[in-house]
Amino acid sequence: MPAVATIRLPRGQTPSFDIVNPAAGPDWREAGIIKDAGDDPDVTHGAEIRTRVEAGAAGSGVTFVAGEGVGTVTRPGLTLAVGEPAINPVPRTLIAASLAEVHAKFGGPADWRVTVSVPGGAALAVKTLNSRLGILGGLSILGTTGIVTPYSCAAWIHSIHRGIDVARAAGISHVAAATGSTSEAFVQKLYGLPEHALIDMGDFAGGTLKYLRARPVARVTVAGGFAKLAKLAAGAMDLHSARSRVDGTYLAGILADLGAEATLVTDASQGAPAGAILMRARQAGLPVGDAVARQALDVARAVAGPQIAFDVVVVDRAGELVGRAGP
Repeated sequence: MPAVATIRLPRGQTPSFDIVNPAAGPDWREAGIIKDAGDDPDVTHGAEIRTRVEAGAAGSGVTFVAGEGVGTVTRPGLTLAVGEPAINPVPRTLIAASLAEVHAKFGGPADWRVTVSVPGGAALAVKTLNSRLGILGGLSILGTTGIVTPYSCAAWIHSIHRGIDVARAAGISHVAAATGSTSEAFVQKLYGLPEHALIDMGDFAGGTLKYLRARPVARVTVAGGFAKLAKLAAGAMDLHSARSRVDGTYLAGILADLGAEATLVTDASQGAPAGAILMRARQAGLPVGDAVARQALDVARAVAGPQIAFDVVVVDRAGELVGRAGP
């Protein structure tokens, strides 16, 4: 077996990968590669991805099997049918195309059984959203281009979209999109929502709301911390601290409208920490959380469209309600 394998990606690139732990039997071959996620925050970075190829039943074509550490689809709404191994369409297409090239060059069987495994994948899957999406027993084998873009978080946005798809397929009429675990826990308890009604939106408000515009759910709660939702209220679609900041001028305007004292308005306009501004405003009896929630609600409706009944819930770092707007 060669020490290096070269494949053709969907966009035409032809990268090479070092083969690890090759193995062979009378009618099968198996090899692995080590996943390199670069700077992307991927729990599978450094994991071994193994594939075994063996002759399949005559006329079966290329079939796929979930090996150790690869999950199985258990809920409708994904691109794969219930009961299928969680190996997405693009990886399947790449594997089938490579096998077709081998068949054209060397002959032999045209029907193959492909088993994909990730040793230790079941433990890694606990750190992902797979169980919420109904992928049980291990990881998903994802991929659209075959190239990792550092912290593009394409995989995260993909999970958001699949979460919405699963909720819609399950007939869920009320979902909650939260920026973090604290706000998610609060809103789940507030409304008694099942796990598969929870969308881990993170910083990707735009990716969530734009997808909901095309694939609406009857009711959506947007939940998050004060600073994150103040960014959304000001029109930011990416809420990450490296790509957007709380607009001090905007926040100062809200406080002025609420009748805040001049020093608080000035401090907000000069970029004082949002948490400190919230605390001082609440001590003064000013409902700044509600004001931010109302404007975040307007932004959500403008982006996702009027067909969705939105409400917004704002919590502080301790998980206490500090603002609310909507039905």
